[in-house]
Amino acid sequence: MDSSIDLSESFADSGIEQVLSGLDLDLVGLNPVKTRIQEIAALLLVDKARHQLNLPSTAPGLHMSFTGGPGTGKTTVAGRISQILHRLGYLSKGHIVTVTRDDLVGQYVGHTAPKTREMIKRSKGGVLFIDEAYYLYKPGNERDFGAESIEILLQCMEEKDSGFVVIFAGYGDQMNNFYKCNPGLSSRVSHHIDFPDYSNDELMKIALLFLQKQNYCFSKGAYSSFQEYIDRRRELPFFANARSIRNALDRARLRQANRLFSRKGELLSREELMTIESVDVLASRVFKGEIERDSPGSPLTEP
Repeated sequence: MDSSIDLSESFADSGIEQVLSGLDLDLVGLNPVKTRIQEIAALLLVDKARHQLNLPSTAPGLHMSFTGGPGTGKTTVAGRISQILHRLGYLSKGHIVTVTRDDLVGQYVGHTAPKTREMIKRSKGGVLFIDEAYYLYKPGNERDFGAESIEILLQCMEEKDSGFVVIFAGYGDQMNNFYKCNPGLSSRVSHHIDFPDYSNDELMKIALLFLQKQNYCFSKGAYSSFQEYIDRRRELPFFANARSIRNALDRARLRQANRLFSRKGELLSREELMTIESVDVLASRVFKGEIERDSPGSPLTEP
């Protein structure tokens, strides 16, 4: 029997290098997060190698906690984690099911258990991503059924062959309180990963990446104007990092389209169709100290 193994060969054969490379390309910054994901991938590779060489040990814990502000890439990273676990054989499908409290907790007796179990069933073979997980627990409310959902999740997470991974996600302080109120839950979460807010420079890189993918670009003036937009926007309430930047660019594209449409009868060049001008950015109400909001249900509405 072979008593050695080449981890670099196992790494190449697993296909997770492509997942990690894609994560690096798709997400600006987040270096501590990317490093932690690489460390988890290394742990799992070594675990597989140990089993291949008949060195059994306790299976590594896979359930996780993602903490950080909105728009910091938590859902994107959860999807990549699911792919990594699938390629290494820890998950059979590698999909992700994203839920909130409303998907798990019922409003009357007997309603919560089937809702929670249905979401667990859907996530079998993949990741159950619970966003704003702290809303599951409402202490002091005897009519709330969130505790029942948590208890079912705990039971399923404890099963040796549960076949799914839970990732709890939300704001840092609220998640810390959530775990303090639920010590049994905290003990079942092996990996706690914090997602930092983006810097202004990183937000600008995100904006440029978004525009490039959509075949748009900033004029020189628009570039400077959007830098100022970022400075002003992050000082206003409900700032959501990359999500706010994406929303702002969607609105800039809308203004550009209206500006170009007003030039009826004129021929428009390829460059004009691609370029966001300074006026398209400066028309934002953010420059008046106001948060931009669109009609209810609009995909451009700020969180």
